[in-house]
Amino acid sequence: MSAPPPAPPATVEDLVRQRLSSALGGWRGVLDSAAPALAFLVGWIVTHDLLVSVGASLAVLLVALVARIARRETLQHVLGGIITTAVAAFIASRTGRAQDVFLPGILVNLGLAVVFAVSMVARWPVVGFVVGAVTDDPTAWRRDRGVVALCQKLTGLLLAGYVLRVAVQLPLYLAGNTTALAVSKLVLGWPLLVAGVAIAGLILLRGSTPLAPPEGPATARD
Repeated sequence: MSAPPPAPPATVEDLVRQRLSSALGGWRGVLDSAAPALAFLVGWIVTHDLLVSVGASLAVLLVALVARIARRETLQHVLGGIITTAVAAFIASRTGRAQDVFLPGILVNLGLAVVFAVSMVARWPVVGFVVGAVTDDPTAWRRDRGVVALCQKLTGLLLAGYVLRVAVQLPLYLAGNTTALAVSKLVLGWPLLVAGVAIAGLILLRGSTPLAPPEGPATARD
């Protein structure tokens, strides 16, 4: 007997909680994100061989892929990891530098940090579009100052994670410290993600912003 569907969200906080859980893929998604980084780290420490280390990471991802297919679960998180790892491995194989395995991830975090920062300065925080995605008017959330303030906080929380990763990993990359890069990717991966989700959860539990914003032009009231 299948589990009953979750109740529809009654507040913005409920909606964002559901959307964050879906985007992260639950604990399985977090595990799928952490395991390949751990496999690479172990492979590199033991062999210092780029091919072996990347191969170990891909092998873990393929096992996760088969497991999800067998359970008929979504493949988006695993497939994303396979594509990212394959691109990183290709770049490293062309340059011959093991630290280049981490270059795509650093650039992605840098790009996201810029996007999130710009969205906050413009007061169109990225998280707001998570709310707008389930309404007929994707910009309706801008009409309510409380909704905008909540989305600013959550966007800032995600931005802090991207900035921290770049601040730690970019100097290590420039120094060519592959082992430290692998450790930082693991530590700043799922542990930082879990910490961020926990803080976001505390923020969301404290509020009860109505899901339907008041009528008016799509501009937050200051």
